[in-house]
Amino acid sequence: MAVEAAADLVVVGPEAPLVAGVADAVRAKGIPCFGPSAAAARLEGSKAFAKEIMAAGNVPTARAYACRTVDEAAKALDEFGAPYVVKNDGLAAGKGVVVTDDRAAALAHAEACGRVVIEEYLAGPEVSLFVVTDGEAAVPLLPAQDFKRVGDGDTGPNTGGMGAYAPLPWAPPNLVDEVMSSVVRPTLAQMRGRGTPFAGLLYVGLALTAAGPRVIEFNARFGDPETQVVLALLETPLAGLLHAAATGTLAEHPPLRWRPGAAVTVVLAAHGYPAAPRTGDVITGAERAGIIHAGTARRAADGALVSAGGRVLCGTATGPDLAGARAAAYTLLDGVTLDGAHRRSDIALAAVQRRVVLPE
Repeated sequence: MAVEAAADLVVVGPEAPLVAGVADAVRAKGIPCFGPSAAAARLEGSKAFAKEIMAAGNVPTARAYACRTVDEAAKALDEFGAPYVVKNDGLAAGKGVVVTDDRAAALAHAEACGRVVIEEYLAGPEVSLFVVTDGEAAVPLLPAQDFKRVGDGDTGPNTGGMGAYAPLPWAPPNLVDEVMSSVVRPTLAQMRGRGTPFAGLLYVGLALTAAGPRVIEFNARFGDPETQVVLALLETPLAGLLHAAATGTLAEHPPLRWRPGAAVTVVLAAHGYPAAPRTGDVITGAERAGIIHAGTARRAADGALVSAGGRVLCGTATGPDLAGARAAAYTLLDGVTLDGAHRRSDIALAAVQRRVVLPE
């Protein structure tokens, strides 16, 4: 289809096609493509591979073990102690991580996944940093913070993300420079050195610990829901930026321009999400600017808008400050009805109330 349309640029969004090599296939047809090769996408496709790259590049991250058996997992859990962090080694749509004080639950997750990475718990606020790169040059976007747990106060199981905000008024002023120096550039150098340069979107998930930023994970694409707030504040045209990365001319791209103020997005999830989301429920009030659809569909019988996934949609709004953006995002969702739906009520609240504390 890209060939038939004579596309100037193809952007591969989801992680599974990237790991499967879709970007390679597009580039093989001579079409500029934003997205890493299958070999480079292993940074997200395998937690163990990502740890290997970080170790080789002296990138700060949690100590970890790749475990293939229940016995290996049990030994790793006992060495690190609670809270236990168990990650599915492969792709799991953002829900392959268990963080728990329950050793039995941690071990059960390891057994269910097969190959896992078990690592020490990193204490401190989490930050997401997107970096656009052509393999050599690298341009950071605004840092954001998302909320993985399903319930208020960071309770309940992990999800793909229940909301996000940017910028981060509490973050150290040198955070981006430090992450680019200690994490991004060494990682890109390792990938180039292996003959598999990473060109596309490198997502760096971080914990800001007492010892400094530590990598939690890498992703190989834009992540939901942080993307909604970061791009809401980006004034520079996105297509030109991605095309520069896809054609190896990112170093020549003008500096990014950002809108003033802040952005907040709040996810509306289906009944039963994340364990067993219910689909087919009618949605009303979602046809407005700022409502971004993710798990929705049109019912064939009457054209009604219905839920078709776990994280159904989100309300994304900007404002002159974080409090204003937050209020506007929740107001957007107040106008949406979906039977049994749920959302967190505390997205960006701690930042607005200046309660985010960096460990010392």
